[in-house]
Amino acid sequence: MRILVVEDDELTASALARGLAAEGYAVEVAGDGVDGLHRAREFSYDAMILDLMLPGLSGLAVCAELRAARRDLPVLMLTALADPGDHAAGLDTGADDYLVKPFKFPVLLAHLRALLRRGPARLPAVLRNGGLALDPARHVCTRDGRVLDLTPREFAVLRYLMSYVGTTVSKQELLDHVWGENDSADHNVVQVYVSSLRRKLDGEASASLIETVWGVGYRMRDDS
Repeated sequence: MRILVVEDDELTASALARGLAAEGYAVEVAGDGVDGLHRAREFSYDAMILDLMLPGLSGLAVCAELRAARRDLPVLMLTALADPGDHAAGLDTGADDYLVKPFKFPVLLAHLRALLRRGPARLPAVLRNGGLALDPARHVCTRDGRVLDLTPREFAVLRYLMSYVGTTVSKQELLDHVWGENDSADHNVVQVYVSSLRRKLDGEASASLIETVWGVGYRMRDDS
């Protein structure tokens, strides 16, 4: 999942980027409202974490511009202001959720997971494909009742593929949504992670759930 963090405080932005990356998210950071709005308009993200008080353009202005352009990117707004009026203004402008600073990182993760579940794709809380089940909220993946021991990055790759069962996903798309622009990973790294996933998913099965589409990328076979 690809997350855009728009936050002008460098310490907060860095902490969010490190924490989210450790959870398997691909993270990009914008330090002001103008850059944040540009990125949100021009590139594809699964959610935005948006500070209210920003240089250039406020978080309210960024959100208003996105909604005026009919962009339905899920927005989690952050603010140091606990005034209920600010809370209401953020939601009325088009934010989907609101979190007051200071906050505990696990709380932000819970808000983000909830936001992603009810985002534009309207994905179910648990992704299923035949005997394979992936629960993002609990960070648990099972196949035929057997718990699979996946790293955060493997989990993120599998989550993206399971979000598009039957659809070919390019290696570049996986890089963009799982690793992000600030990571030095390349197509070979994607191949390594897909190979590792196959070993853990398929066991002794003769045919892999993750099919290679030569010259393009990968496709999760519809096993339903």
